[in-house]
Formats: sequence, C-alpha cells, structure tokens
Amino acid sequence: MTEETPSKRPRSSKDVPYELIYWPGLPGRGEFIRLVLEEAGAAYTDTAQLPDGGGAASVLPYIQGALPPASDPSNTPLFAPPILKHGDDLVLNQTPNILLYLGLRHGLVPGLHNDPDAQFRVNALALTALDGLCNEPHDCHHPIATGLYYEDQKAESQRRAEDFVKERLPKFLGYFERVLGSAASGKEDTPWLYGGELSYADLVLFQCIDGVKFMFPKAMAKLDREGKCTRVLALYEAVKERPRIKAYLGSERRQKYSNGIYRYYEELDLEG
Repeated sequence: MTEETPSKRPRSSKDVPYELIYWPGLPGRGEFIRLVLEEAGAAYTDTAQLPDGGGAASVLPYIQGALPPASDPSNTPLFAPPILKHGDDLVLNQTPNILLYLGLRHGLVPGLHNDPDAQFRVNALALTALDGLCNEPHDCHHPIATGLYYEDQKAESQRRAEDFVKERLPKFLGYFERVLGSAASGKEDTPWLYGGELSYADLVLFQCIDGVKFMFPKAMAKLDREGKCTRVLALYEAVKERPRIKAYLGSERRQKYSNGIYRYYEELDLEG
C-alpha cells in the first residue's frame, strides 16, 4: 500500500504581516530585506526595533535551536539571521532566498508574467551585488577571521582594502555599468537593471552602493569623477527618490551604519 502524498501547504496571504528577525543596532543584511518590504508597502514587524535588548533575545532562540522553525516540519533548522517568518508555518533564512521569495510575491521581478526565467536573471544580478559589494567590503575589515577584532588584523585589512578599491570595486561597478547599458535593462529612459522596471536587484544594488559610499567615500568619489559609475549612481539616486523608500530613509527605522558590514576606518579610506 503506497503512502498518500502530503498536501501542499498553502502560501500565506500577502495580507498576513511579515516578521523580520534580525539583530538590533546595525543595518546589516537585514537592510536588504527591509528595503524590499518598504518598497512593497508590506506590513511587517522588525525585531531590531524592539526596546531593551529584545531584538537580540528574539534572534538567539532560532539560531540556537531552542525554537522550532514554526509549525511546518518541512522547515529546516535555521543557521543565522536574517530570518523571515510569514504566517504560522513558513520560516526562511539566507538573504538571497528571502529576497527572491518577497520579490516574486510583490511584483519586483519584471517580465515574470511573460518569461518565468526572469526570476533567475534578476536573482543573478542580486547575487552578484551581494557577492562583490557586500561580502567583499565586509572582508576588508575582517580578512582573516570574523571571530577576531578588526584591531587584531589591521595589517591584513589594509592590504585587502587596497586591493578592493583598486581592483575589485571598479570591476563590479563596471559590470553593473555594462548591465545598465545592455538591452536586458530595458528602455533607455529608465535607470533599472532589468526589464525597464524596478526589481529587487535594484534595491540590493542601492544598499550596496550606499554602504560602499559610507565605507570608501574617497574611492567612490574618484570613480564618480572619472565617469566610471555614471549609470550605477543614476540608479542609486532613482531608488532614493522612490516615495516609499524616501520616506523610509528619512525615518527612525533606517538605522545608522556602525560595526556591521559597512564600517568607516580612516586608514582604509583609500582612493585606489
């Protein structure tokens, strides 16, 4: 006798608020998810906004295994935040995974109705930005080990930052300049990466550029003067002017940079 195939769990409604579970005190990788939620006008709560250390207390039970990953046994144990909980059943982690989930649900994958493969193209753009303009800047101040303080690896950080601003930063910005100048980006009078419409990859690139401008202002100013990131900076400014994003950036919910991914150290602020 064969076992019955379990019924597929229904997706939570868009009207059900999301819960973002992330550390307080720094934008971090949770910021990419906040920007998508804000642009979508989605209802959500954010543990980073809880008072009196409640944010950290909300994260730890998930990553220490004290809390089960919601009621659905199909959910896997969670490794690290950001964590997105939606409804009573679904719990996701990994930033790109959450971004893809939200992007598909809130119309932030242009052309999807005509071409299902659009989701993979937009995801590739977001992944590339996260690799080169989020993970690599982080490794400039922690090139040896995340468990060591910056002060324990300053010499290595100096070498890593020099290579990043000279080689890696122009390479990644140059790639996105090519994307923005390609047919895939859509109409010539739009500033977006894919399909002539805003996608979640644009929001990811915006946050990456914002962080890199904070961390390496001299290098970004030089590249701007040389005209090597004109289209990227136009996209950056266009995202800033999106009504919901503009309101969010001017609110207290937008956390200041501190000891997170993007940090400012004067000795690492190089022109390249």
